[in-house]
Amino acid sequence: MGSLVFHMGWCYVVCLLCCSFIFAYAEDLKDANVSVNNTVFIDGKSSIGETDGDFICATIDWWPPEKCDYGTCSWDYSSMLNLDLNNIIFLNAIKAFSRLKIRLGGTLQDKVIYQTEDHLQPCIPFAQNMSELFNFTKGCLPLSRWDELNSFFNKSGALVVFGLNALNGRSIRSDNSTVGAWNSSNAVSLIRYTVKKGYNIYGWELGNELSGNGVGVHVAADQYASDSIVLHDLIQDIYKGVDVKPRIIAPGGFYEPSWFRRYIGKTEGSVNVITHHIYNLGAGVDEHLIEKILDPSYLDGEADVFRGLKKILRSSATSAVAWVGESGGAYNSGRNHVTNAFVFSFWYLDQLGMSSAFDTKTYCRQTLIGGNYGLLSTTTFVPNPDYYSALLWHRLMGRSVLSTIFSGTKKIRAYAHCAKQSQGITLLLINLDGNNTVEAKVNFNGTLVDRHEDRHHRHRSKVSKMHQANEARGTREEYHLTAMDGNIQSQTMLLNGKALITDSSGAIPLLEPITVTSSEPIRVASFSIVFVHMPYVALPACK
Repeated sequence: MGSLVFHMGWCYVVCLLCCSFIFAYAEDLKDANVSVNNTVFIDGKSSIGETDGDFICATIDWWPPEKCDYGTCSWDYSSMLNLDLNNIIFLNAIKAFSRLKIRLGGTLQDKVIYQTEDHLQPCIPFAQNMSELFNFTKGCLPLSRWDELNSFFNKSGALVVFGLNALNGRSIRSDNSTVGAWNSSNAVSLIRYTVKKGYNIYGWELGNELSGNGVGVHVAADQYASDSIVLHDLIQDIYKGVDVKPRIIAPGGFYEPSWFRRYIGKTEGSVNVITHHIYNLGAGVDEHLIEKILDPSYLDGEADVFRGLKKILRSSATSAVAWVGESGGAYNSGRNHVTNAFVFSFWYLDQLGMSSAFDTKTYCRQTLIGGNYGLLSTTTFVPNPDYYSALLWHRLMGRSVLSTIFSGTKKIRAYAHCAKQSQGITLLLINLDGNNTVEAKVNFNGTLVDRHEDRHHRHRSKVSKMHQANEARGTREEYHLTAMDGNIQSQTMLLNGKALITDSSGAIPLLEPITVTSSEPIRVASFSIVFVHMPYVALPACK
């Protein structure tokens, strides 16, 4: 019996040693996929760009349910004409931003007639007709629906940009160029009605994708400039006596240097915002979208557009600023399980970081809801992963953009801003590598400074006290975003390992960080995104 016990004990020891070896090997194997000695260099002497405080913007389109691409109809009831304005998730999703810009417009906006109070013209909805421009007849915005929309936006606190029909009054040639000036009479009736009702409009935008070669139809730069000046003068007249007038926004098209340069030069003093659109990934039907999203070289290509427009604006006498007025990445409604999945946050957040570094003030995502690229599900209104990416950006990334360089793997995208809720900074790291975890330290290139604040005069809010406590402990706050079950095509995002899901009452979940000792390197898991808030960092650019 004793011999048996001895042998059993020996077997147990051998088994334990083997298990320990296997465990240690697994840990070594795991560590073998960790890339170390990486550095994020942040220059805090001065900012390289400034965004609006409400940089995040999203769109609502006109497309009817019959809008289909590649045999898929992905719009359902997401048009501003039929959207359920009583959905509680929809309301909560907008309110969570406190100040979300919403751009109302899209392809069909240049075929919209606005109902007038005299009801002289019948208000007929869009109807599918494959022989018509954009495959739909003209449609109508009923004043009753305009009332409902404005009531909802007032309740949600949204900042509204409305895209006006810029084709009204023009004739279209066989080569898709236009003849004639913009007929503003129908737009004037809507604007006057809006002012009479006391509706607050942040900006009026003229036209959609009519610049340069256009999409379907195009307008010459000189004529477009003349029409924009007409809109400016109308707004000055209709809003006479109003201290803060709506912004004049145009042209809402794809960037073509020569056209934009001429247009901007002709509209100095009349246009406040120059908008351009981005669909740099190609068609939604493209089966290689994910490959493009994960390719750093491909992502870098869009920098030329931001750089070019910034240069034109700075070299002209205009005071206008740049916005991305519409950006869905992949045109023709995006691609299901790609542009509405976790993987798209790699592209989306990279776009936000890159555009802000080139002094873009606002970035409008196509769409808030609708198609396969909505921040919200078209059918359930439940937030898709990019919604949470946008919300975290809005809450954490301040207006001032810092020069940021990542030294190490090209698969890491790095951006930093002064923090929104502290005098510190927020760093964004995006890991496009599905095999390697990255550990990185932060170097401020000698731009860190001592704080000499009089603590008796500090703002004593709860948030401020929390940041002071973090500084005293030498800690930072991290928000790690990953995909459910590691599947980057999942439509469920995890924050620090916890699924982000609305509750039964439609409430948006809390976005809570983990606390990490500041001396620890920042760890970015494979196929993950990390926002790092460092409240203790003091830089001259963030004073």
